[in-house]
Amino acid sequence: MIRFLFTASFVVLFLIFSIPLMILEWILGKFHVEAKNKSSLAIVNWAFRVCLWFSGVKVTVLGEENVPLDAPVLYVANHRSFFDILLTYVRVPRPTGYIAKKEMLKIPLLRTWMKNLHCLFLDRKDLKEGMKTILSAIEKVKSGISICIFPEGTRNKTADSFLPFHEGSFKIAEKADCAIIPIAMNNTSAIFEDHFPKIKRAHVIIEYGKPVYIKDLPKEEKKFVGAYVQKQIETMYFNNLPLV
Repeated sequence: MIRFLFTASFVVLFLIFSIPLMILEWILGKFHVEAKNKSSLAIVNWAFRVCLWFSGVKVTVLGEENVPLDAPVLYVANHRSFFDILLTYVRVPRPTGYIAKKEMLKIPLLRTWMKNLHCLFLDRKDLKEGMKTILSAIEKVKSGISICIFPEGTRNKTADSFLPFHEGSFKIAEKADCAIIPIAMNNTSAIFEDHFPKIKRAHVIIEYGKPVYIKDLPKEEKKFVGAYVQKQIETMYFNNLPLV
């Protein structure tokens, strides 16, 4: 429980004591949006790294050279843990927004930082609002902001399995004409979810697959991009099981 208490306490204290930073970030954004993007990325990266340090997680990263440094991308990952966001965000080379469930908007202060980081909030029960979120994500990518999605739609609670990827979210890459970066994560639920509410040391594997460009896919694969990317992630995931 000690790791949980340290991590939870840090998160609460960070959100409270970062209020002046939020104000400064708001002012900075009025004059220099790019500077605000970089500073928000740096601040939250630091906070996430502290949380990961408290958790005692060990991370092995594979294929990070596959992530383009000169252009925004659509990250696509499997999803088993709250820590998936921390583990992937500390490695992004440029401002990156995550698509999160709209319920996150109910959390004071956290929602402000999420908006600073270009996160978008999805109403999973309203198709019309969901389409607006996808359109917003397309505009983010076109403006130079990467987007990360977990296309299973929710945290998968069954070990070594995958929920079907929702195809609609892949419209982001198609319409923004950006690369899709598949991400396979192994053993992230061992940090927290497998023994809630305890946080325990765990060895996590993160592998970044080769970029997928929809325009370069065969005609049949273009019809089901989600299924195609899911196969790439599943292959990496099961190949990495012996490394955990």
